[in-house]
Amino acid sequence: MKFISWNVNGIRAVAKKGALEFMESSGADFICLQETKATREIVEGMGWNNGLKVFANEAQKKGYSGTAIVTPHEPVSASYGLGIEEHDNEGRVVTLEFDDFFLTNVYTPNAQNELRRLPYRREWNKAFLERMLELERSKPVVFCGDLNVAHTEDDLANPKTNRKNAGFSDEEREDFGTLVESGFIDTFREFTQGNGHYSWWSFRANARARNVGWRIDYFLISECLRPRLASAEILADIMGSDHCPVTMELT
Repeated sequence: MKFISWNVNGIRAVAKKGALEFMESSGADFICLQETKATREIVEGMGWNNGLKVFANEAQKKGYSGTAIVTPHEPVSASYGLGIEEHDNEGRVVTLEFDDFFLTNVYTPNAQNELRRLPYRREWNKAFLERMLELERSKPVVFCGDLNVAHTEDDLANPKTNRKNAGFSDEEREDFGTLVESGFIDTFREFTQGNGHYSWWSFRANARARNVGWRIDYFLISECLRPRLASAEILADIMGSDHCPVTMELT
C-alpha cells in the first residue's frame, strides 16, 4: 500500500500547477492533503478520476486550514475531528477506518509568532495523542500530515537560530517526543539519518533552492506495523507548494 501526504497550501492553487495529475498518476492508495483552504464541496468537486473517493474536512473560517483523504478504497467508517468541540472547528483531522488499520490525516495548529498559540497547541498535542492511543486500542494506526514541528536539530537547517521559534520550541519538540515514546514510529528515520532532508521551505530568501528548510511533515505508525514498513521518502523535487509530498509504503 502506498501513501502520500502533502500540505498543498491551497488545493485550488496547487491544482493549477498540475498537482492533481501528479497525485492521480502516483499509484497511491491513500492521498492525504492538508491546508486545502476550501470547503468540502470544493475539494470533492476538483475533478478527481472516477473511482476515487474524497473525505474532506473544512474549517468554519473560509479559506483556512482544511484536510482531506482521497482513496479508491472504501473505508469501514469515516470520522472528522478529535471529537472535542474546542479542537474541531478548524477542519484539521480526517480519520478513515479500514479492516486492519486506522488512517488519520492531521494538520497540527501552528504555535505562531512569539509562540502566542503555544498553550493551545500543547492542549491540542495532548488531545491528539489521546485520540491516537484510543484508536490503537482497537487496531493499528497510521497517522500523517503537517505536524508543524521539527523534532531534532537534524530536522531543520538552522536549529540554533530557531530554538525559541514556532515549530522548534522545547515544548513542541517534547510533545513530539512523547508521541514516539508512546510507541509511534517516525517512519522516515527508519531509513534515512542526518540532516539536509526537508519538507518545507520559506518562500523568502530563495530558501528552497538553497535547501534551507524544515522537516515537519511525517508518517508515523504503530509499532506492530514496523515489519510491514517498506519505504518512507521525501519527494523534494515535486513543486507547487511551500511543502513537498512525503510518502510511505506498507506491504
